[in-house]
Amino acid sequence: MKRWNVEIFVGEDEGRTYAEARMLDDDIGDRLIGVGRAKLNPEDTDVPEIGDELAVARALSDLGHRMLVTAASDIQRATGQNVRLTH
Repeated sequence: MKRWNVEIFVGEDEGRTYAEARMLDDDIGDRLIGVGRAKLNPEDTDVPEIGDELAVARALSDLGHRMLVTAASDIQRATGQNVRLTH
């Protein structure tokens, strides 16, 4: 059985929340990185956890998309045919 781990880093920069989701592979180190950002609407109440949740969700979504692109590229390389994967 293989085990892949995802590390999530969350931080703030100039009032914006930033998140990275890194899929780790023990054999090759970092393999893919997804990025997400969130910005507080000036009219909303500042609840930092919500910014974190949005940024992390977007980073994970980006990571998922990058995994699909990588899989399509691997399939294309293996088969020699154009591939288009959707989720």
